[in-house]
Amino acid sequence: MRNPHAGLPFTTADASDEDIAVALEDVSIPTLLLSCLHMSGDTAILDGPLRPQGLFLNEVQGYMSEEDKAAARLFALDVIKDWRDRGCPEPEPPRRDVVKAMMDWLVCEDVPDEYVDMLLEEMELDGGDARAAAPADPEAAAAAAAALPVVIIGCGMSGLLAAIRLQEAGFPYVVIEKNEGVGGTWWENTYPGARVDVGNHFYCYSFEPSDHWTEFFAQQPELQAYFQGVMERHGVDRHVRWGTEVLGATWDDDAATWSVALDDGETLTARAVISAVGQLNRPFVPDVPGAFDGPSFHTARWDHSVDLTGKRVVVVGAGATGFQLVPAIAEAVEHLTVIQRTAQWMFPNPNYHESVGPGVRWALRHLPFYGRWYRFLIFWPGCDKGLVTAEVDPDWEPQHQSVSEVNDLTRVMFTDWITSQVEGRPDLVDKVVPDYPPTGKRTLQDNGSWLKTLCRRNVDLVRSGVDHLEADGVVDSDGVKHEADVVVWATGFRVNDMLLPMEILGRDGADLRARWGIRPRAYLGMTVPDFPNFFMLYGPGTNLASGGSLIFHSECEVRYTVQCLQALADGGLAAMEPRPDRHDEWYERCQAALKMTVWASPHIEHNFYKNAEGDVHGLSPWRLVDFWQWTRQVDLDDFVLTSRR
Repeated sequence: MRNPHAGLPFTTADASDEDIAVALEDVSIPTLLLSCLHMSGDTAILDGPLRPQGLFLNEVQGYMSEEDKAAARLFALDVIKDWRDRGCPEPEPPRRDVVKAMMDWLVCEDVPDEYVDMLLEEMELDGGDARAAAPADPEAAAAAAAALPVVIIGCGMSGLLAAIRLQEAGFPYVVIEKNEGVGGTWWENTYPGARVDVGNHFYCYSFEPSDHWTEFFAQQPELQAYFQGVMERHGVDRHVRWGTEVLGATWDDDAATWSVALDDGETLTARAVISAVGQLNRPFVPDVPGAFDGPSFHTARWDHSVDLTGKRVVVVGAGATGFQLVPAIAEAVEHLTVIQRTAQWMFPNPNYHESVGPGVRWALRHLPFYGRWYRFLIFWPGCDKGLVTAEVDPDWEPQHQSVSEVNDLTRVMFTDWITSQVEGRPDLVDKVVPDYPPTGKRTLQDNGSWLKTLCRRNVDLVRSGVDHLEADGVVDSDGVKHEADVVVWATGFRVNDMLLPMEILGRDGADLRARWGIRPRAYLGMTVPDFPNFFMLYGPGTNLASGGSLIFHSECEVRYTVQCLQALADGGLAAMEPRPDRHDEWYERCQAALKMTVWASPHIEHNFYKNAEGDVHGLSPWRLVDFWQWTRQVDLDDFVLTSRR
């Protein structure tokens, strides 16, 4: 069987020389040259003069000159024509040392050896899916798994992924989803301008790449459609109960089962439960005195019956959501007031609103391993490099401005980018340049649309909080009233209230959320003592603020979870839960590491990363490569195992 990443064969009738030349005008040239190496087998490409000159997140042309890019296209055209005319044979797989050299060449630096296996697994150059559930004896494993029914709570990105992997392993399962469709965040957040902020040729399952993206950072409808398509291709939809919410789950120690209570009155029985509810699914609307008489809603509950055209709109909040929303509605409204307590750090991303050209889609579909190397090119600049900027140097001063020399260099770069966008508007400079260390809150990326919007005559940025509501407007914390026809709350989510509103009762009636209080914690972010056979995806300590992708993290977590379930099934075990000492040690390590990051800085106010006491529990302080290694193979010595009675 042909490697699925080796390119769909084509002929001259499908793509003439001129067609190919036109397509190459769209593509990433460094990525193209590595595809040429696959087609020709000529490793001299790596030693030639046509090569990338530098690396930065989302800069996919490697800072090559226009002359070098033109020369590379001519070179590639000849290679592609020859490969096409030879019948598009499947390329021979390059040796590991050649692949390593290709990695180094593409990103203009040495890729440390400890990352190579992780990257090879992510890229799937061999055409295999190493993260799939692949037992040595599939028939025996399927027979054992059949006696271990699983309930998955949520059919967002991670819940769908869990369903696919459970299905591969032969576990019977049902997915309970409170919404009427798949996608989680990408089902619920339909506000104007909603889009992903990770390049979507990486923000997709490693085993389900797509050559159909129309934008490099896709908008909500296209993202939801992607998950819809994946669900249907894998036949998961017939296992989902839509429009149904889980109220809670109770462990029966004698039966070694969970009773899962649904809002329709039914109770399901399962040997294991996987919570895939995530951290960003319960909107937060502050408790503000007063009442507004007009339409008012949270961005995650967008009211599409309300036409904003010609209206006076007040948007409360300008974090990641408001940042996308405001430019999308500013032109249509009569006047837009943006109430923002603190400014946001941002960095340039010229591709943020750019369309994917037809040549890119052609290359992804037809050129050998182009999509795999493009995925790597997007992944690597955001792979663990952000942690360096986030780490606190305790000897660095002043800490209220930056937390290390690297962090300060980041502050200077970000500040230059921001101020360059508001030249001629000195009144805006103090409002849009943050006064806290960079990357301490969620860092945004922009192609200029946000700051350009703030310069519009019908847009006012107000650096203030909200004091109270009146029938016809919002009064800010400085006592200024802003008249409004519509009020939109872009105020985020109840991130630290994990598993809300479910009641999860473990052994001896232990209440998980009560035990946590304001400090949610779990071993590797997934399991908790006294809650056997209960697994969480995107749980405590697994959110990412330094790069990477939650899909990557979820693939690690799901592989680990399925291995746990296979250990239960194959070993004839009734239950497993993490050892309290391993759990507590993990929590202490996480907290010690988090306290030495910018995210925990006492100089940052209004940070959703922090709980009421200023501690961080949702984020991961670890390198992606470490988390990948820790979750690659479950260590049963970390668990208390209970045999069947």
